[in-house]
Amino acid sequence: MRIAQISPLIFPVPPRDHGGTERVICDLSNGLVARGHDVTLFAAEGSRTLAKLKSQGPSVASEQNAPPSLPSAKECVMLDRVAACADNFDIIHCHTELYHAAVLRPWAHKLVMTIHWRADEQDRQLYFDHFDDLKVVAISAAQAASLPARNCLDVVHHGIPSDQLVLDDGSGGYCAFLGRLTDQKRPDRAIDIAKRVGMPILLGGTIDVGNPDYYFTEIEPLLNDHSKYVGPVTQEQKQGFLGKASVLLFPIDWPEPFGLVMIEAMACGTPVVAWRNGSVEEIIEDGVSGFIVSSLAEAAKAVARARTLDRARVRAAFERRFAQEHMVDGYLKAYRALLGASRTRDG
Repeated sequence: MRIAQISPLIFPVPPRDHGGTERVICDLSNGLVARGHDVTLFAAEGSRTLAKLKSQGPSVASEQNAPPSLPSAKECVMLDRVAACADNFDIIHCHTELYHAAVLRPWAHKLVMTIHWRADEQDRQLYFDHFDDLKVVAISAAQAASLPARNCLDVVHHGIPSDQLVLDDGSGGYCAFLGRLTDQKRPDRAIDIAKRVGMPILLGGTIDVGNPDYYFTEIEPLLNDHSKYVGPVTQEQKQGFLGKASVLLFPIDWPEPFGLVMIEAMACGTPVVAWRNGSVEEIIEDGVSGFIVSSLAEAAKAVARARTLDRARVRAAFERRFAQEHMVDGYLKAYRALLGASRTRDG
């Protein structure tokens, strides 16, 4: 298949200090190329990929004093370029936010999108009320539940290459938190949990640009010799940060659409203690790869239990469900279903 992957332009693919969207696009594109597909990636300058790169200029994050509308402007320009060559592709897979549905509507029969954010709020409901023929591959059943059934083509969980992170021993003796330092991710809960069980905690991630006050007012005052913020964690640093942790704390306070860091920890053999919200119950096998909790008291008890889990079994749970090849298989199945439906309509 000739497949176009359309990335947001905030960061290059893959990002250096951030996880999530661009990391998934990188692994999906490379996995599709490895299967022999002809993949073209539309992404920011500096992206690294096995696909054919169509560079769209500097990433938004690299621009100094950028106006608030710069991401939208760059995305519109990119989508116009995609439209100019849309007939060259069998599948156009957009990981962008909104505009592609309008710009690429003449190619709706081969257009699919992945939403890397929550899909249960008014904006998405309005969007899909109008674009009722736009097909979505949801990243979890929890996300799919908030989409109109007519729009949801399939559910495909994220995956990462099996050799990207390897089984480690958890010898650091600390709890880890990795993610945006924001109220949605609740690093304050993570600090509280670690304090309750008498363990040190290392917090990694970026201060959320959309909510920086949360870090300075809610997190910084809690930091001390036992609760340390180590700053952004690069892909190269994740092995040591996650692999040496006794447990990953994922105490979210929002309907997480997936939670890539959970499977990254599992790949290292590190069990996860996660809040019952969003996709968590799909990702964590309770008692195998970690524990699912609903309160601070439950979380504290779960940390002690998690430390007794067999790390090799945690790693095996990752390989069984979240290795890169499972994600690639899922998307190829979805692409073929979309093309099959298109041929049926065309008679």
